[in-house]
Amino acid sequence: MHATDDPIADTRRWLERAVIGLNLCPFAKAVVAKDQVRMVLSDARDEATLLSELGAELLRLRDTAATEVDTTLIVHPQVLSDFLDYNDFLETADALVAELELEGVLQVASFHPHYQFADSHPDDIANFTNRSPWPTLHLLREDSVSRAVEAFPDPDEIVERNVATLEKLGLPGWRALFEDVPSG
Repeated sequence: MHATDDPIADTRRWLERAVIGLNLCPFAKAVVAKDQVRMVLSDARDEATLLSELGAELLRLRDTAATEVDTTLIVHPQVLSDFLDYNDFLETADALVAELELEGVLQVASFHPHYQFADSHPDDIANFTNRSPWPTLHLLREDSVSRAVEAFPDPDEIVERNVATLEKLGLPGWRALFEDVPSG
């Protein structure tokens, strides 16, 4: 995926073309259409600052009506570009959710340009189900996740379908999603 110097625009493009366009998340289209996705560009340059921003966004999401903001994406291009460091940070993020007494209320999902599932090869197309143009923390409301799962009772089916979609698309097809076609 080609990242530009505008991480929010890149993230919107990824949401539109991959997440919604390939239906990788069957729940994303509705919240995007209702303009209920908050996108935050973090200027954090270290984990402590990012953790502070994460805490503020968790509290903001908790205190904001779901009809106004249902989910938040924190795009943080200047910190945790190494996937293993990012992955380690997720434990800290989950600990913060617990510290703020938000377990069962909010959760943090993860997307990264170098996302790699355990025991997979870095180029395994399945990894691309969680690859975003920039390191991104996705804050979700547990109630929204529960409602979505009720509407789609077998979440494992989503994962299997996504892997099948990406296997059919292949790496060249994935890359083509983000190439802008010149007009004319």
